[in-house]
Amino acid sequence: MLFSSLVFLWIFLPVVLVAYRLVPGWGKNALLLAVSLFFYAWGEPVYILLMLASITLNYLGGLALAPFSGRGRSLVLAAVVAANLALLGYYKYYGFAADTLAGLLGRQVLPMRDIALPLGISFYTFQAMSYVIDLYRRRIEPQKNWFLLALYISFFPQLVAGPIVRYTDVQAQLRSRTVTAQGFAFGTKRFLYGLAKKVILANCFAAKADEVFALDPAGVGTAVAWLGALYYGLQIYYDFSGYSDMAIGLGAMFGFTFPENFDYPYLSASIGEFWRRWHMTLSSWFKEYLYIPLGGNRKGQLRTLFNVCVVFLATGLWHGASWQFVAWGAWYAFLQVLERTSLKKPLAKAPKPLARAYTLLCVLFGWVIFRAPGLKAGLLWLKAMVAPAAGFAAWPVSRYIDGRTLVLLAAGLLLCGPAQALWPRFKAALYDRQSPGWAQTAVLLALGFACLVLLVSGTYNPFIYFRF
Repeated sequence: MLFSSLVFLWIFLPVVLVAYRLVPGWGKNALLLAVSLFFYAWGEPVYILLMLASITLNYLGGLALAPFSGRGRSLVLAAVVAANLALLGYYKYYGFAADTLAGLLGRQVLPMRDIALPLGISFYTFQAMSYVIDLYRRRIEPQKNWFLLALYISFFPQLVAGPIVRYTDVQAQLRSRTVTAQGFAFGTKRFLYGLAKKVILANCFAAKADEVFALDPAGVGTAVAWLGALYYGLQIYYDFSGYSDMAIGLGAMFGFTFPENFDYPYLSASIGEFWRRWHMTLSSWFKEYLYIPLGGNRKGQLRTLFNVCVVFLATGLWHGASWQFVAWGAWYAFLQVLERTSLKKPLAKAPKPLARAYTLLCVLFGWVIFRAPGLKAGLLWLKAMVAPAAGFAAWPVSRYIDGRTLVLLAAGLLLCGPAQALWPRFKAALYDRQSPGWAQTAVLLALGFACLVLLVSGTYNPFIYFRF
Protein backbone atom coordinates (compact mmCIF):
# COMPACT_ATOMS: atom_id res chain seq x y z
CA MET A 1 0.00 0.00 0.00
CA LEU A 2 1.60 3.24 -1.14
CA PHE A 3 1.33 6.35 1.01
CA SER A 4 0.34 8.13 -2.19
CA SER A 5 -2.52 5.74 -2.96
CA LEU A 6 -6.18 6.67 -2.59
CA VAL A 7 -6.82 3.63 -0.38
CA PHE A 8 -4.19 4.84 2.09
CA LEU A 9 -5.23 8.51 2.00
CA TRP A 10 -8.99 8.09 2.08
CA ILE A 11 -9.48 4.94 4.14
CA PHE A 12 -6.46 3.49 5.94
CA LEU A 13 -4.91 6.66 7.41
CA PRO A 14 -8.15 8.38 8.53
CA VAL A 15 -9.44 5.17 10.16
CA VAL A 16 -6.14 4.58 11.97
CA LEU A 17 -5.89 8.18 13.18
CA VAL A 18 -9.43 8.15 14.55
CA ALA A 19 -8.98 4.74 16.17
CA TYR A 20 -5.67 5.82 17.71
CA ARG A 21 -7.40 8.82 19.22
CA LEU A 22 -10.21 6.72 20.67
CA VAL A 23 -8.38 3.75 22.18
CA PRO A 24 -7.01 4.12 25.72
CA GLY A 25 -3.29 4.53 26.34
CA TRP A 26 -2.59 0.84 26.99
CA GLY A 27 -4.15 -0.10 23.66
CA LYS A 28 -2.36 2.37 21.39
CA ASN A 29 0.71 0.21 20.79
CA ALA A 30 -1.48 -2.83 20.18
CA LEU A 31 -3.45 -0.86 17.61
CA LEU A 32 -0.31 0.37 15.84
CA LEU A 33 1.16 -3.14 15.70
CA ALA A 34 -2.08 -4.58 14.32
CA VAL A 35 -2.47 -1.93 11.62
CA SER A 36 1.23 -2.19 10.73
CA LEU A 37 0.90 -5.92 10.15
CA PHE A 38 -2.27 -5.29 8.12
CA PHE A 39 -0.45 -2.58 6.12
CA TYR A 40 2.32 -5.04 5.22
CA ALA A 41 -0.07 -7.91 4.55
CA TRP A 42 -2.02 -5.70 2.12
CA GLY A 43 0.77 -6.02 -0.43
CA GLU A 44 2.61 -9.13 0.79
CA PRO A 45 0.20 -11.45 2.67
CA VAL A 46 2.55 -14.43 2.41
CA TYR A 47 5.73 -12.64 3.44
CA ILE A 48 4.26 -11.30 6.65
CA LEU A 49 5.28 -14.67 8.11
CA LEU A 50 8.86 -13.97 7.03
CA MET A 51 8.82 -10.60 8.76
CA LEU A 52 7.38 -12.14 11.94
CA ALA A 53 10.10 -14.80 11.80
CA SER A 54 12.73 -12.06 11.47
CA ILE A 55 11.26 -10.22 14.47
CA THR A 56 11.25 -13.39 16.57
CA LEU A 57 14.79 -14.29 15.51
CA ASN A 58 16.14 -10.96 16.67
CA TYR A 59 14.00 -10.92 19.82
CA LEU A 60 15.36 -14.31 20.89
CA GLY A 61 18.85 -13.38 19.76
CA GLY A 62 18.73 -10.27 21.91
CA LEU A 63 17.65 -12.28 24.94
CA ALA A 64 20.33 -14.89 24.25
CA LEU A 65 23.06 -12.25 24.40
CA ALA A 66 22.26 -11.29 28.00
CA PRO A 67 23.91 -14.16 29.94
CA PHE A 68 27.05 -14.25 27.80
CA SER A 69 30.28 -12.29 27.79
CA GLY A 70 33.54 -12.50 25.90
CA ARG A 71 33.80 -15.13 23.15
CA GLY A 72 30.40 -16.63 23.88
CA ARG A 73 28.74 -13.26 23.40
CA SER A 74 30.55 -12.79 20.09
CA LEU A 75 29.44 -16.21 18.88
CA VAL A 76 25.79 -15.46 19.66
CA LEU A 77 26.00 -12.16 17.80
CA ALA A 78 27.69 -13.84 14.81
CA ALA A 79 24.94 -16.47 14.69
CA VAL A 80 22.12 -13.91 14.81
CA VAL A 81 23.72 -11.64 12.20
CA ALA A 82 24.44 -14.65 9.96
CA ALA A 83 20.80 -15.76 10.24
CA ASN A 84 19.61 -12.27 9.30
CA LEU A 85 21.95 -12.13 6.32
CA ALA A 86 20.94 -15.65 5.28
CA LEU A 87 17.26 -14.62 5.13
CA LEU A 88 18.12 -11.47 3.21
CA GLY A 89 20.55 -13.34 0.97
CA TYR A 90 18.12 -16.09 0.04
CA TYR A 91 15.20 -13.86 -0.85
CA LYS A 92 17.18 -11.07 -2.46
CA TYR A 93 20.39 -12.58 -3.83
CA TYR A 94 19.75 -16.25 -4.57
CA GLY A 95 18.85 -15.62 -8.23
CA PHE A 96 21.83 -13.32 -8.70
CA ALA A 97 24.18 -15.92 -7.20
CA ALA A 98 22.70 -18.70 -9.35
CA ASP A 99 23.08 -16.66 -12.55
CA THR A 100 26.61 -15.57 -11.67
CA LEU A 101 27.79 -19.11 -10.91
CA ALA A 102 26.18 -20.43 -14.08
CA GLY A 103 27.96 -17.77 -16.11
CA LEU A 104 31.33 -18.47 -14.50
CA LEU A 105 31.18 -22.27 -14.63
CA GLY A 106 29.19 -22.71 -17.83
CA ARG A 107 26.52 -24.82 -16.13
CA GLN A 108 23.67 -24.41 -13.69
CA VAL A 109 25.13 -25.12 -10.22
CA LEU A 110 22.26 -23.78 -8.13
CA PRO A 111 18.73 -24.72 -9.22
CA MET A 112 16.76 -21.78 -10.59
CA ARG A 113 13.91 -20.62 -8.38
CA ASP A 114 11.28 -17.97 -8.85
CA ILE A 115 11.65 -16.00 -5.60
CA ALA A 116 9.66 -12.78 -5.23
CA LEU A 117 11.43 -10.01 -3.33
CA PRO A 118 9.57 -9.31 -0.06
CA LEU A 119 8.69 -5.64 0.38
CA GLY A 120 11.02 -3.74 2.67
CA ILE A 121 13.21 -6.73 3.57
CA SER A 122 16.40 -4.69 3.17
CA PHE A 123 15.08 -1.98 5.48
CA TYR A 124 13.61 -4.08 8.27
CA THR A 125 16.55 -6.50 8.27
CA PHE A 126 19.00 -3.64 8.79
CA GLN A 127 16.84 -2.22 11.57
CA ALA A 128 16.68 -5.58 13.30
CA MET A 129 20.43 -6.13 13.01
CA SER A 130 21.18 -2.68 14.44
CA TYR A 131 19.10 -3.62 17.51
CA VAL A 132 21.08 -6.83 18.12
CA ILE A 133 24.47 -5.21 17.45
CA ASP A 134 23.70 -2.34 19.84
CA LEU A 135 22.72 -4.91 22.45
CA TYR A 136 26.03 -6.67 21.92
CA ARG A 137 27.81 -3.35 22.43
CA ARG A 138 25.79 -2.81 25.64
CA ARG A 139 24.38 0.48 24.39
CA ILE A 140 20.84 -0.61 25.15
CA GLU A 141 19.03 -3.11 27.33
CA PRO A 142 17.24 -6.08 25.72
CA GLN A 143 13.57 -5.54 24.96
CA LYS A 144 11.78 -8.29 26.88
CA ASN A 145 8.38 -7.49 25.40
CA TRP A 146 8.09 -9.18 21.97
CA PHE A 147 5.22 -6.91 20.97
CA LEU A 148 7.23 -3.71 21.51
CA LEU A 149 10.14 -5.04 19.46
CA ALA A 150 7.66 -6.12 16.78
CA LEU A 151 6.22 -2.60 16.71
CA TYR A 152 9.72 -1.11 16.39
CA ILE A 153 10.57 -3.29 13.39
CA SER A 154 7.16 -3.33 11.67
CA PHE A 155 5.82 0.20 12.33
CA PHE A 156 4.13 1.04 9.05
CA PRO A 157 5.40 4.62 8.41
CA GLN A 158 8.99 3.44 7.92
CA LEU A 159 8.51 -0.28 7.36
CA VAL A 160 9.04 -0.65 3.63
CA ALA A 161 11.24 2.31 2.69
CA GLY A 162 12.82 3.82 5.78
CA PRO A 163 14.21 5.96 7.22
CA ILE A 164 16.24 3.19 8.88
CA VAL A 165 15.40 3.90 12.50
CA ARG A 166 17.70 2.59 15.21
CA TYR A 167 16.21 1.22 18.38
CA THR A 168 18.04 3.90 20.39
CA ASP A 169 16.10 6.54 18.42
CA VAL A 170 12.69 5.34 19.60
CA GLN A 171 13.34 3.19 22.66
CA ALA A 172 11.68 5.61 25.09
CA GLN A 173 8.92 6.53 22.64
CA LEU A 174 7.82 2.91 22.31
CA ARG A 175 6.94 2.94 26.00
CA SER A 176 5.49 6.41 26.35
CA ARG A 177 4.83 9.34 24.03
CA THR A 178 2.43 12.25 23.73
CA VAL A 179 0.72 13.52 20.61
CA THR A 180 0.33 17.28 20.91
CA ALA A 181 -1.63 19.54 18.58
CA GLN A 182 1.62 21.17 17.54
CA GLY A 183 3.30 17.82 16.88
CA PHE A 184 0.32 16.60 14.88
CA ALA A 185 0.31 19.82 12.83
CA PHE A 186 4.02 19.35 12.11
CA GLY A 187 3.39 15.75 11.06
CA THR A 188 0.58 16.80 8.75
CA LYS A 189 2.76 19.50 7.21
CA ARG A 190 5.66 17.14 6.55
CA PHE A 191 3.33 14.51 5.15
CA LEU A 192 1.67 16.94 2.73
CA TYR A 193 4.97 18.36 1.53
CA GLY A 194 6.24 14.84 0.99
CA LEU A 195 3.04 13.84 -0.81
CA ALA A 196 3.40 16.86 -3.12
CA LYS A 197 7.03 15.94 -3.87
CA LYS A 198 5.90 12.46 -4.82
CA VAL A 199 2.68 13.06 -6.70
CA ILE A 200 3.27 16.42 -8.40
CA LEU A 201 7.00 16.25 -9.15
CA ALA A 202 8.37 12.70 -8.91
CA ASN A 203 5.50 11.07 -10.80
CA CYS A 204 5.86 13.52 -13.70
CA PHE A 205 9.62 12.97 -13.91
CA ALA A 206 9.11 9.20 -13.58
CA ALA A 207 6.84 9.05 -16.63
CA LYS A 208 9.32 11.06 -18.70
CA ALA A 209 12.35 9.11 -17.45
CA ASP A 210 10.66 5.82 -18.31
CA GLU A 211 9.84 7.12 -21.76
CA VAL A 212 13.39 8.26 -22.46
CA PHE A 213 15.18 5.26 -20.96
CA ALA A 214 12.97 2.92 -23.00
CA LEU A 215 14.84 4.14 -26.11
CA ASP A 216 17.66 2.13 -27.66
CA PRO A 217 20.80 3.65 -26.08
CA ALA A 218 22.73 3.03 -29.30
CA GLY A 219 20.52 5.56 -31.09
CA VAL A 220 20.12 8.18 -28.35
CA GLY A 221 21.50 11.66 -29.03
CA THR A 222 23.56 13.58 -26.49
CA ALA A 223 20.80 16.07 -25.65
CA VAL A 224 18.20 13.35 -25.07
CA ALA A 225 20.70 11.31 -23.01
CA TRP A 226 21.31 14.28 -20.72
CA LEU A 227 17.58 14.98 -20.48
CA GLY A 228 16.91 11.38 -19.42
CA ALA A 229 19.64 11.56 -16.76
CA LEU A 230 18.19 14.83 -15.46
CA TYR A 231 14.66 13.41 -15.33
CA TYR A 232 15.80 10.40 -13.37
CA GLY A 233 18.01 12.40 -11.03
CA LEU A 234 15.02 14.53 -10.09
CA GLN A 235 12.64 11.57 -10.00
CA ILE A 236 14.65 9.55 -7.52
CA TYR A 237 15.30 12.57 -5.29
CA TYR A 238 11.69 13.70 -5.07
CA ASP A 239 10.41 10.12 -4.96
CA PHE A 240 12.59 8.99 -2.08
CA SER A 241 12.91 12.24 -0.13
CA GLY A 242 9.16 12.73 -0.52
CA TYR A 243 8.52 9.27 0.88
CA SER A 244 10.90 9.96 3.76
CA ASP A 245 9.06 13.22 4.49
CA MET A 246 5.77 11.34 4.56
CA ALA A 247 7.24 8.71 6.91
CA ILE A 248 8.59 11.38 9.27
CA GLY A 249 5.25 13.16 9.18
CA LEU A 250 3.28 9.99 9.89
CA GLY A 251 5.59 9.18 12.78
CA ALA A 252 4.98 12.62 14.26
CA MET A 253 1.21 12.13 14.00
CA PHE A 254 1.58 9.20 16.43
CA GLY A 255 4.13 10.89 18.71
CA PHE A 256 7.34 9.43 17.23
CA THR A 257 10.41 11.39 16.14
CA PHE A 258 12.25 9.80 13.23
CA PRO A 259 15.71 10.87 12.00
CA GLU A 260 16.01 12.99 8.87
CA ASN A 261 17.00 11.13 5.73
CA PHE A 262 17.90 13.90 3.26
CA ASP A 263 19.67 17.24 3.51
CA TYR A 264 19.58 18.72 -0.01
CA PRO A 265 22.26 16.35 -1.37
CA TYR A 266 22.41 18.03 -4.79
CA LEU A 267 24.09 21.03 -3.13
CA SER A 268 27.08 18.88 -2.13
CA ALA A 269 30.58 19.99 -3.03
CA SER A 270 32.08 16.47 -2.97
CA ILE A 271 30.96 12.87 -3.24
CA GLY A 272 31.79 12.37 0.43
CA GLU A 273 29.47 15.23 1.31
CA PHE A 274 26.80 13.85 -1.03
CA TRP A 275 26.68 10.60 0.94
CA ARG A 276 26.43 12.53 4.19
CA ARG A 277 23.31 14.20 2.78
CA TRP A 278 21.69 11.42 0.71
CA HIS A 279 19.82 8.56 2.40
CA MET A 280 21.54 9.60 5.60
CA THR A 281 20.19 6.76 7.73
CA LEU A 282 21.64 4.16 5.36
CA SER A 283 25.00 5.95 5.18
CA SER A 284 25.04 6.19 8.97
CA TRP A 285 24.16 2.49 9.27
CA PHE A 286 27.03 1.40 7.04
CA LYS A 287 29.44 3.71 8.84
CA GLU A 288 28.42 2.47 12.29
CA TYR A 289 28.02 -1.23 11.59
CA LEU A 290 30.47 -1.93 8.75
CA TYR A 291 33.03 0.82 8.16
CA ILE A 292 34.04 1.33 11.81
CA PRO A 293 34.14 -2.43 12.64
CA LEU A 294 36.40 -2.92 9.60
CA GLY A 295 38.80 -0.42 11.15
CA GLY A 296 37.48 2.86 9.77
CA ASN A 297 40.35 5.26 9.19
CA ARG A 298 42.39 4.02 12.16
CA LYS A 299 44.73 1.62 10.34
CA GLY A 300 46.46 3.74 7.73
CA GLN A 301 45.44 5.10 4.35
CA LEU A 302 45.51 1.84 2.36
CA ARG A 303 43.28 0.08 4.87
CA THR A 304 40.97 3.10 4.98
CA LEU A 305 40.60 3.08 1.19
CA PHE A 306 39.94 -0.66 1.26
CA ASN A 307 37.25 -0.16 3.92
CA VAL A 308 35.64 2.60 1.86
CA CYS A 309 35.53 0.31 -1.18
CA VAL A 310 33.94 -2.51 0.83
CA VAL A 311 31.27 -0.14 2.16
CA PHE A 312 30.31 1.19 -1.26
CA LEU A 313 30.28 -2.21 -2.92
CA ALA A 314 27.98 -3.34 -0.09
CA THR A 315 25.86 -0.20 -0.65
CA GLY A 316 25.51 -1.11 -4.31
CA LEU A 317 24.48 -4.67 -3.50
CA TRP A 318 22.04 -3.46 -0.84
CA HIS A 319 20.22 -1.54 -3.56
CA GLY A 320 19.89 -4.45 -5.92
CA ALA A 321 20.98 -7.97 -6.81
CA SER A 322 22.75 -7.46 -10.13
CA TRP A 323 26.14 -6.46 -11.49
CA GLN A 324 24.55 -3.17 -12.50
CA PHE A 325 24.21 -2.17 -8.84
CA VAL A 326 27.66 -3.53 -8.05
CA ALA A 327 28.99 -1.25 -10.80
CA TRP A 328 27.08 1.68 -9.29
CA GLY A 329 28.65 0.99 -5.91
CA ALA A 330 32.08 0.58 -7.55
CA TRP A 331 31.63 3.98 -9.24
CA TYR A 332 31.22 5.67 -5.87
CA ALA A 333 34.05 3.64 -4.36
CA PHE A 334 36.31 4.86 -7.17
CA LEU A 335 35.24 8.48 -6.64
CA GLN A 336 35.76 8.25 -2.87
CA VAL A 337 39.26 6.85 -3.39
CA LEU A 338 40.04 9.73 -5.77
CA GLU A 339 38.72 12.31 -3.32
CA ARG A 340 40.84 10.89 -0.51
CA THR A 341 44.01 10.83 -2.64
CA SER A 342 44.72 12.78 -5.84
CA LEU A 343 41.59 14.98 -5.74
CA LYS A 344 41.78 15.85 -2.04
CA LYS A 345 43.73 19.12 -2.34
CA PRO A 346 42.33 20.32 -5.71
CA LEU A 347 38.77 19.76 -4.50
CA ALA A 348 39.44 21.63 -1.24
CA LYS A 349 40.83 24.62 -3.19
CA ALA A 350 38.20 24.63 -5.95
CA PRO A 351 35.50 27.32 -5.93
CA LYS A 352 32.24 26.03 -4.44
CA PRO A 353 30.26 26.32 -7.72
CA LEU A 354 32.90 24.27 -9.55
CA ALA A 355 33.04 21.64 -6.80
CA ARG A 356 29.25 21.38 -6.82
CA ALA A 357 29.19 21.06 -10.61
CA TYR A 358 31.74 18.25 -10.43
CA THR A 359 29.72 16.44 -7.75
CA LEU A 360 26.43 16.78 -9.59
CA LEU A 361 28.03 15.54 -12.81
CA CYS A 362 29.39 12.44 -11.03
CA VAL A 363 26.04 11.80 -9.37
CA LEU A 364 24.16 12.03 -12.67
CA PHE A 365 26.58 9.58 -14.25
CA GLY A 366 25.91 7.30 -11.30
CA TRP A 367 22.15 7.57 -11.73
CA VAL A 368 22.49 6.50 -15.36
CA ILE A 369 24.29 3.32 -14.26
CA PHE A 370 21.58 2.85 -11.61
CA ARG A 371 18.60 3.41 -13.90
CA ALA A 372 19.55 2.07 -17.32
CA PRO A 373 17.98 -1.26 -18.35
CA GLY A 374 21.20 -3.17 -17.80
CA LEU A 375 24.88 -2.45 -17.35
CA LYS A 376 25.69 -2.53 -21.07
CA ALA A 377 22.86 -0.10 -21.80
CA GLY A 378 24.14 2.19 -19.04
CA LEU A 379 27.61 2.30 -20.55
CA LEU A 380 26.15 3.13 -23.98
CA TRP A 381 24.05 5.86 -22.36
CA LEU A 382 27.13 7.37 -20.71
CA LYS A 383 28.91 7.25 -24.05
CA ALA A 384 26.07 9.24 -25.61
CA MET A 385 26.38 11.82 -22.81
CA VAL A 386 30.12 12.40 -23.20
CA ALA A 387 30.62 11.83 -26.95
CA PRO A 388 28.50 14.34 -28.94
CA ALA A 389 25.97 12.52 -31.08
CA ALA A 390 22.87 13.67 -32.94
CA GLY A 391 20.98 10.42 -32.41
CA PHE A 392 18.02 9.20 -34.44
CA ALA A 393 16.10 12.03 -36.06
CA ALA A 394 12.86 10.50 -34.78
CA TRP A 395 13.99 11.12 -31.19
CA PRO A 396 14.43 14.89 -30.84
CA VAL A 397 14.50 16.58 -27.41
CA SER A 398 11.23 18.35 -28.18
CA ARG A 399 9.46 14.99 -28.27
CA TYR A 400 10.23 14.35 -24.59
CA ILE A 401 9.43 17.72 -23.07
CA ASP A 402 6.27 19.83 -23.12
CA GLY A 403 5.05 23.02 -21.48
CA ARG A 404 3.80 21.38 -18.27
CA THR A 405 6.91 19.28 -17.87
CA LEU A 406 9.11 22.32 -18.49
CA VAL A 407 7.39 24.22 -15.67
CA LEU A 408 7.73 21.25 -13.29
CA LEU A 409 11.35 20.76 -14.38
CA ALA A 410 12.13 24.36 -13.47
CA ALA A 411 10.34 23.94 -10.13
CA GLY A 412 12.12 20.67 -9.47
CA LEU A 413 15.55 22.16 -10.16
CA LEU A 414 14.82 25.17 -7.95
CA LEU A 415 13.30 23.27 -5.02
CA CYS A 416 15.89 20.48 -4.72
CA GLY A 417 18.21 22.86 -2.86
CA PRO A 418 18.90 26.17 -4.60
CA ALA A 419 15.75 27.89 -3.31
CA GLN A 420 16.39 26.72 0.24
CA ALA A 421 20.02 27.85 0.07
CA LEU A 422 19.06 31.29 -1.26
CA TRP A 423 16.17 31.79 1.19
CA PRO A 424 16.97 30.18 4.56
CA ARG A 425 13.62 31.28 5.98
CA PHE A 426 11.90 29.23 3.30
CA LYS A 427 13.93 26.17 4.34
CA ALA A 428 13.15 26.79 8.01
CA ALA A 429 9.44 27.00 7.26
CA LEU A 430 9.52 23.52 5.75
CA TYR A 431 11.17 21.86 8.74
CA ASP A 432 10.31 23.84 11.87
CA ARG A 433 7.87 22.37 14.35
CA GLN A 434 5.89 25.56 14.85
CA SER A 435 2.28 25.49 13.77
CA PRO A 436 1.98 26.76 10.18
CA GLY A 437 0.51 30.22 9.71
CA TRP A 438 -2.44 31.02 7.49
CA ALA A 439 -0.32 31.47 4.37
CA GLN A 440 1.46 28.15 4.77
CA THR A 441 -1.80 26.42 5.65
CA ALA A 442 -3.33 27.72 2.42
CA VAL A 443 -0.34 26.40 0.45
CA LEU A 444 -0.62 23.00 2.14
CA LEU A 445 -4.33 22.76 1.40
CA ALA A 446 -3.71 23.68 -2.24
CA LEU A 447 -0.95 21.06 -2.54
CA GLY A 448 -3.11 18.40 -0.91
CA PHE A 449 -6.02 19.17 -3.24
CA ALA A 450 -3.74 19.10 -6.30
CA CYS A 451 -2.37 15.71 -5.22
CA LEU A 452 -5.84 14.25 -4.80
CA VAL A 453 -6.92 15.54 -8.21
CA LEU A 454 -3.87 13.95 -9.83
CA LEU A 455 -4.38 10.65 -8.01
CA VAL A 456 -8.09 10.50 -8.84
CA SER A 457 -7.27 11.16 -12.48
CA GLY A 458 -5.06 8.06 -12.46
CA THR A 459 -1.65 9.69 -12.60
CA TYR A 460 1.40 7.40 -12.98
CA ASN A 461 2.35 6.49 -9.41
CA PRO A 462 5.37 4.15 -9.07
CA PHE A 463 7.80 4.07 -6.16
CA ILE A 464 11.48 3.30 -6.82
CA TYR A 465 12.58 2.03 -3.42
CA PHE A 466 9.86 -0.64 -3.24
CA ARG A 467 12.28 -2.58 -5.47
CA PHE A 468 14.88 -2.71 -2.71
